[in-house]
Amino acid sequence: MTQLVHDFETGGMEQKDLLGGKGANLAEMTRLGLPVPPGFTITTDACRAYLATGSVPDGLFAEVDAHLARLEERVGRRLGDPDDPLLVSVRSGAKFSMPGMMETVLDIGLGDASVEGLARHTGSPRFAWDSYRRLVQMYGRTVLGVEGDRFEDAIEAAKRAKGVAADVDLDADDLRNLVAGFRAVVEEDAGRPFPQDPREQLRGAVVAVFDSWNSDRAALYRRRERIPADLGTAVNVQVMVFGNRGPDSGSGVAFTRDPATGAAGGYGDYLADAQGEDVVAGVRNTLSLDELERLHPGPHAELLDIMRRLESHYRDMCDIEFTVEQGRLWMLQTRVGKRTAEAAFRIATDLVDEGVISEEEALGRVTGDQLAQLMFPHFDLHADRTLLATGMSASPGAAVGEAVFDSGTAVSRAAAGRPVILVRRETTPDDLHGMVAAAGILTSRGGKTSHAAVVARGMGRTCVCGAETLEVDVRARRFTTHDGTVIEEGDVLSIDGSTGEVFAGEVPVRPSPIVRWFEGTTAAEDGGPVVAAVDRLMRVADRHRRMSVRANADNAADAARARRFGAEGIGLCRTEHMFLGERRELVERLILTDTPEERQEVFDELLPLQRADFVEILTAMDGLPVTVRLLDPPLHEFLPDLTDLSVRVAVAEATGQPHDKESRLLLAVQRLHEQNPMLGLRGVRLGIAIPGLFQMQARAILEAAAVVTGRGGAALPQIMVPLVGAVEELRAIRSEIDAAAHEARVAHGVHLDHRVGTMIELPRAALTAGAIAEAADFFSFGTNDLTQTTWGFSRDDVESSFFSRYMEAGILGVSPFETIDRDGVGRLVRIGTEEGRRTRPDLEVGVCGEHGGDPESVCWFDECGLDYVSCSPFRVPVARLEAGRATVLRERAGRGRGRTHDGPGLPEAGPGPS
Repeated sequence: MTQLVHDFETGGMEQKDLLGGKGANLAEMTRLGLPVPPGFTITTDACRAYLATGSVPDGLFAEVDAHLARLEERVGRRLGDPDDPLLVSVRSGAKFSMPGMMETVLDIGLGDASVEGLARHTGSPRFAWDSYRRLVQMYGRTVLGVEGDRFEDAIEAAKRAKGVAADVDLDADDLRNLVAGFRAVVEEDAGRPFPQDPREQLRGAVVAVFDSWNSDRAALYRRRERIPADLGTAVNVQVMVFGNRGPDSGSGVAFTRDPATGAAGGYGDYLADAQGEDVVAGVRNTLSLDELERLHPGPHAELLDIMRRLESHYRDMCDIEFTVEQGRLWMLQTRVGKRTAEAAFRIATDLVDEGVISEEEALGRVTGDQLAQLMFPHFDLHADRTLLATGMSASPGAAVGEAVFDSGTAVSRAAAGRPVILVRRETTPDDLHGMVAAAGILTSRGGKTSHAAVVARGMGRTCVCGAETLEVDVRARRFTTHDGTVIEEGDVLSIDGSTGEVFAGEVPVRPSPIVRWFEGTTAAEDGGPVVAAVDRLMRVADRHRRMSVRANADNAADAARARRFGAEGIGLCRTEHMFLGERRELVERLILTDTPEERQEVFDELLPLQRADFVEILTAMDGLPVTVRLLDPPLHEFLPDLTDLSVRVAVAEATGQPHDKESRLLLAVQRLHEQNPMLGLRGVRLGIAIPGLFQMQARAILEAAAVVTGRGGAALPQIMVPLVGAVEELRAIRSEIDAAAHEARVAHGVHLDHRVGTMIELPRAALTAGAIAEAADFFSFGTNDLTQTTWGFSRDDVESSFFSRYMEAGILGVSPFETIDRDGVGRLVRIGTEEGRRTRPDLEVGVCGEHGGDPESVCWFDECGLDYVSCSPFRVPVARLEAGRATVLRERAGRGRGRTHDGPGLPEAGPGPS
């Protein structure tokens, strides 16, 4: 029979899967000989069995009783004894820390008889009745489901009647009366009396902890922290020690280093005459550890010594809960402490300097998500703020600017030096120029993978999406909040993309010193300890990483910034972004052409414009590869809306206005109208349907390379054909590109090397990659569309329809548009890579979707053996860090290396290539 209960003496820190984090660490501290109140742990196996069947596993409580009997014998007291009762706590403890998410019940074992015995034995009736009221309150709320406010209201009434402000000012009689009131509340609300049998109390608390694993708040926390839902929680039963036994007692929480800054030295809070729940709840102002030294010098010295021992043993900053009972120190918990991003980098490098861990281990202790947090500006938390609404934290950072309600206004005001917040119900590709100009984006619709969110993250723009309480009136150029506050165009807003909060007026913003360092405006030695720590660990990551990191950039400014941030090339240059604004009219003309001659006239106008674009980008990336994706627009993004155009033509006909151009355009729009444009005439299909289009673009790219080469620079263009599903499509377009290359060589008299590849963004392309590789020099996985086509999800639609329900129901733990779906989309990436390299062993393979900058996805791409990832310029440092971490963590786990690439590396000096 499986053992479901373990004494603290028999476990250890390596058993977190079985004993949970709290139980494993209590066992470890016991093994170290620290002053830990004895107890035992009910395993996660028991919880999982209970959750699967809805009933406690056979024999569990018999096993609990046997361990309880040994515990009673050890301490010389019995649970619920009327003369000198043993009291125990019941606490949850999952493998991963979930602070405040699951339940705790203290002082189990008290009843009407034993409370009197406790009062006599301790000589403190007040302490005894205070412990009893805590038990009834916790048990009633946690086990019996009584509203917590019912108890809080009774406590407040008792304090008002007494004329006191704090719980500690209530005497024994007050607390006795409070217990009677609490018990009446329990009987009234729960329909049953508070149980007097201590074993019934214990069993009820154990089951309540099991049930709390699936509470709404615990499930929400797990989804947010990506903790698996099937782990279950352990339950820790431990002898009570009491911080509420008078002024010589108390409870506290301590960290071996400052968890906010990472600074060395003990940091913590202590509350006299209180239990641990009081410290967490903030019922009174706490004291610092320095003040603890003044009150209790002996326990303070012992605590500091234990903190040093624990940090040395765990080789990391530790979070500690402790109690002082009548001058004696007890340790109730330790764990590797949660910390801010700033503290994570600083602690990791400090531990290296102290000889505790290696640089490689330090790299494994920080994450790309933490680095991203450090890169965004943030609001001054001490400033006065007026909250207007809260939406989704779509793209982190802090932005302040004038509210504007259309992209044209955003561009003009930004050009005049006035920062703006672009406010829309939702954004579309037409808003791109306004989004580029804006300091931040605010929408009342959409979610974390909406157009606004994805584009904002890609550009490093602060964004709050889905602020549903805002009624946005674009025509009136204002929005109204739920309480009737009206914000007009020109009014100043502040938005926090890290919290989703929207504030009226200007909230002071603090810029990120990390970004200034990446930009080269601040030296590492001048940026303070956090910049120095990031500098150091970025060097370690660059030294170890196997994959190179490129950037998604569509213009010279983004390319230059990407290079400053350490990009080793451009993995995706989207040419459709070059046809917005004034050039859009050329696309309309191209669609309206009836003859090859008319089409060639448009090509002749587009060619020099495209060539100039590519000259700037290739110059900015001098000597580094630049992958240019040929035109891939769903055509509806470049054409007028069918309904609007129909109305315009009808009005013109009715009023006798000329409408020849509009009528021709209407016929073209009707002819090209698609029910699902994302799966229609785009990508390679567009290049085949409009002969010469891709050849013109290829010629522009290659002539630009010739210009750059002629000026003494180095150009490494790579031409990518999008949305290929069959090798025949790629062969057809490749022949046009090869012809354009010949024309460019003849026209400029230079030898031009060019490579032709394809974006793998259809499941069929991944599954037939072996055949497609016959005509491709490289693959680049477009994981955005690959995710859409694999799942059958429209990224722009699912967030606003059913995605939230999927997340709430646990069907999806994280959006597959945020982190790669390893089992589906990720498997296609692996298959496509392996099949392609089976045909062409030298095939270069990368990824250029949003996932290229997602930390978890980067690790997967490294496992698959990809040569590079490409992401937005702002995410380049994140990808560099995660690529290094992936190598180090894989080597520490003993797994083999993926395929090594021969691309350019980074020098050891500075944040990016020199």
